[in-house]
Amino acid sequence: MIDITLSKTQRKTPTQIAAGFKITRIRKFYMRKVKFMQTSVNEKLQGIVDGFPKLNDIHPFYADLMNVLYDRDHYKLALGHINKAKNIVDNISCDYVRLMKYADSLYRCKMLKRAALGRMCTLLKKLKSSLNYLEEVRKHLGRLPSIDTNARSLILTGFPNVGKSSLINNLSEANVDVQPYAFTTQSLFVGHTEYKYSKW
Repeated sequence: MIDITLSKTQRKTPTQIAAGFKITRIRKFYMRKVKFMQTSVNEKLQGIVDGFPKLNDIHPFYADLMNVLYDRDHYKLALGHINKAKNIVDNISCDYVRLMKYADSLYRCKMLKRAALGRMCTLLKKLKSSLNYLEEVRKHLGRLPSIDTNARSLILTGFPNVGKSSLINNLSEANVDVQPYAFTTQSLFVGHTEYKYSKW
């Protein structure tokens, strides 16, 4: 993410500056770079936050399932960490743009730009643990079964090795692995069947 945002800032903003330019032009040149970096980082972080489901907005079944699988508090904390980083990036950008307005030389402007981008990159590095956790959640979410919460549903639970998988295989078109020992089925399996002209 750091490489992408830095290279994007370098490519999408002007790169030529000389000491002979007026100080106002030099200030604007470096301010633009800081603001562009802030926008790029914000877009990336906002995309991550928006890409994950909000536990308060989804069906209670999925909310409970996510709480069991990933721990609701840990999940909310990771998303909150990224959301907070977005606000800190905005503050860093505002602070350094304000300082640049009073910079009196090319060297001073350059150092302020470097410090601003450096602080943003350090902040992104601190997000590593939250981003790694959310990446694991994202991979796992893709493997969860899609359940129509409006359809009639039966949940089959019971003690290990009593024939739950065999029963689901016989009643529906599900294809669950059946073995003569306990704990073969370690995740949720969904089967569909029709009974009295209704889908279950």
